[in-house]
Amino acid sequence: MACQLWSEKLGQYVDGELPPNEQHILREHMRGCADCSSESLDQLRAKRAIQLAGQRFVPDAAFRARIQAGIQKKTSASRPAISGWRWRANLATSAVAALLLFGALFLARDRSREQHLIGELADLHVATLASASPVDVVSTDRHTVKPWFEGKIPFTFNLPELGNTGFVLVGGRVSYLNQAPGAELIFRVRQHQISVFIFQERAVEGMGTSEAVSTELSFGVRSWSRNGLRYFVIGDANAEDLNKLSELLRSA
Repeated sequence: MACQLWSEKLGQYVDGELPPNEQHILREHMRGCADCSSESLDQLRAKRAIQLAGQRFVPDAAFRARIQAGIQKKTSASRPAISGWRWRANLATSAVAALLLFGALFLARDRSREQHLIGELADLHVATLASASPVDVVSTDRHTVKPWFEGKIPFTFNLPELGNTGFVLVGGRVSYLNQAPGAELIFRVRQHQISVFIFQERAVEGMGTSEAVSTELSFGVRSWSRNGLRYFVIGDANAEDLNKLSELLRSA
């Protein structure tokens, strides 16, 4: 009966429209329900496929520029001749408008890439929560978890000392983004699980090097770059916990 109730709300959960208290209850339910976990993953994949299909056919900046240039030519041909100074003023105005247009297009493209990457990581986080075996190396000891990744990913990283911080290291696994391997570490704080993803910068092209704070599927996201690596902290814990864990990782 519970599965029938939650299966009707999986669509709201995938779209991030489920109230926070119900999100938490549903996530706990999915950890023990293979049917709901599988259905949620299928809906997430379908949503991501639709988003990718929509992005695939978005006109690029060059196409938009050609259309804009054609409109301007037709408009100019239909207008009577104007004086030299006015012509130069109009040209300057058009140049500024074109620069703003290109800037907006490139900004929208970069944001689209960033949202897509974070969306993929949110999907990986949900898949981990729903998995019967969320980690491949199970240990609270950072000196056990870190060496496990040697030979499995093409880089190394440091883990912080968590004593008296409220955070517990659950373990880790290898995850893939854009076909590039990276580390996924699972931390627990109270009843919340947080995924920390670490990838090489070249695997997350489109994120840039700036720090990012955002949300995806109602999860909080923190992201930053350091020493050629990109870090992502994703979970349903409160902002204070996400910020605290991020600072611990930075100081490691």
